[in-house]
Amino acid sequence: MTEGRSCPLAYRYQPASLCADPVPVAEDVIYVIGGLYGNPFALDEIEKMALAEERHGRSVKLVFNGDFNWFNASNELFRDINNRVLKHTAILGNVDFELAAPSAGAGCGCAYPEFVDQGVVERSNQIMSRLQNLAATHPDIQQRLAVLPRYQCLMLGGLKVLVLHGDPESLAGWGLAYESFAAGNQGCLDSWFRESGADVMVSTHTCLPVLWSGVVQGRPCAVANNGSSGMGNLSGDVRGLITRISRTAPAVESIAGLAVGGGLHVDLMPVNYNVSAWMEQFDRLWPQGSPAEKSYRKRIVEGASLSPGDLVFPLLSEA
Repeated sequence: MTEGRSCPLAYRYQPASLCADPVPVAEDVIYVIGGLYGNPFALDEIEKMALAEERHGRSVKLVFNGDFNWFNASNELFRDINNRVLKHTAILGNVDFELAAPSAGAGCGCAYPEFVDQGVVERSNQIMSRLQNLAATHPDIQQRLAVLPRYQCLMLGGLKVLVLHGDPESLAGWGLAYESFAAGNQGCLDSWFRESGADVMVSTHTCLPVLWSGVVQGRPCAVANNGSSGMGNLSGDVRGLITRISRTAPAVESIAGLAVGGGLHVDLMPVNYNVSAWMEQFDRLWPQGSPAEKSYRKRIVEGASLSPGDLVFPLLSEA
């Protein structure tokens, strides 16, 4: 079975093309919001976080880097999530791509690597099938999703911030996953930063958070992967995470952060949403024994396996 493990050719792109036409950002702060997974209460909290920044005189740009759909398996919630997200800047995740125009044989489009259990893959395919059937009854939303880009390069503070869903070669790539950093991916990082010209790469898709900084050809570079904004990412911590990028440090404490050359702050910020309210809705949509309950409920109510000290990978030698 390749469904859920392989991905369509349409997911592929060349690193050299990713920052060819950067879009200037007028706002003071960028929130990059990956893996919302259809959680309206996390979105409520993120909007409140942006308002709090604005009360301190900092304008905020919300950027959704894919998979804002997943658990929102009701007509009302599907429309609500998409209408709210699509008011802002957004790029496609594999989930959103497969809802807009399902690809034959792609399944969930996650391109899961071998270390992911086959049961997880099959359940993700089942979740996708249910959500695709729902999306087909909302053709206007499908059309809006279909025109979203697969990546976007933003210019903030004179630095190129490359917003991806997966990695610099594929919308569903795992090259910026926590597991890839743990295995040592310096060679790929060097090549991707050289070819793309990016200063910061911001990703999601792979569900676990990462911060990395290094120097490539004498240029400070950084990677941020927020894991998921719509469910917990750390041991005993049910809060979601988003990536905050700004020339000013956050007013509240981040989970982890780093500085990039040029005075840019890159921080993983907690999303302290109403978990009880979300679980009440989640359990109605995905009752005991459903694929989403089996794969995700425990993580939503308990968090993941990492501690904050696991997230930041050390400075590596200049390439």
